[in-house]
Amino acid sequence: MWTFLWHTLFFDPIYNGLIFLAEHLPGKDVGLAVILLTVFVKVVLLPLSLKAAHTQHAMRSLEPVLARIKEEYKDKKEEVAKRTMAAYKEAGINPFASILLALVQIPVVIALYLAVSRGGGIHLPAINTALLYPFVVPDGVLSMHLFGIIDVASKSMFLALLAGALQYFYGHLSLPPVKQKTEETPNFKEDLARSMQLQMKYMMPIIITFVAYSTSAVIAVYFVVSNLMSLVQEYILRSQIPDRHSDPSGIKGS
Repeated sequence: MWTFLWHTLFFDPIYNGLIFLAEHLPGKDVGLAVILLTVFVKVVLLPLSLKAAHTQHAMRSLEPVLARIKEEYKDKKEEVAKRTMAAYKEAGINPFASILLALVQIPVVIALYLAVSRGGGIHLPAINTALLYPFVVPDGVLSMHLFGIIDVASKSMFLALLAGALQYFYGHLSLPPVKQKTEETPNFKEDLARSMQLQMKYMMPIIITFVAYSTSAVIAVYFVVSNLMSLVQEYILRSQIPDRHSDPSGIKGS
C-alpha cells in the first residue's frame, strides 16, 4: 500500500519528469531538468505557499488580541487555549499551514534525491525503463553535469553554501523581528516561541547547508531554486502588504 502510494504520488512522477525534461533540453542536462522540475513543484505548491505566508501575516496582526486574552485569563490555561483557537477561527487562520507546506516538500526532496542517486536501484545516467511512463522515451545518454560544470550526483560545497545563504536571507526577510527579553516574569511559551524563531532564522540555514552538502548537489539545486522563488514571492507580498512585519506590540526586534 505505502509502496504503491510512494511510487504513484512521488518517486515515479519525479523520476519520469527528470528524464522527460532532460531528453528535451540542450545537452540532455539532468541538472537543468532539476531546476525546471523544482520550478514546477513550487508552482504546484504556490496556493499552499501563499496561504502559509498570509497566515503568518494574519497571526502577526492577531498578536495584540492574543496578548489581551493571555492577560485577561492568565490564571485559566484552558480558557486561554479555547479563546485563542476561537480567535484563529474567527480570523480564518490555520496555524499549521507553514508546517503542512514543509511536510509536503519532504517526500518531494527524498524522491528527487533517490531519482538521481539511486533511481530504482540504477544510478542515473543509467535508466530503469521499467519505471518509465509510455510517453517517456529515452534516447541517448543523459548528462549529470549542470551546464556541463557541476556533477549533480556528487557533492557541491558551493551550491550547499549558496542554498544556506539564500535560506538565511529568506528567513531574515520573511520572519518578523525577534523580540528582546523583557524584565517581566519569565514566560515559558514566549521564551519557546522566541527560541523557535531564532532557530528558524539562524539554525535553518545551517541545517539546509548540511543537508545540501551531505546528500548531493541535486538537493542543493532544489534548495537554491526553491529559496530564490520564495524570496521573489516574499518581495511581492511585501509590496502588497507594506506593514507585513510591523510590530504591533511596540517591542523592537533584535
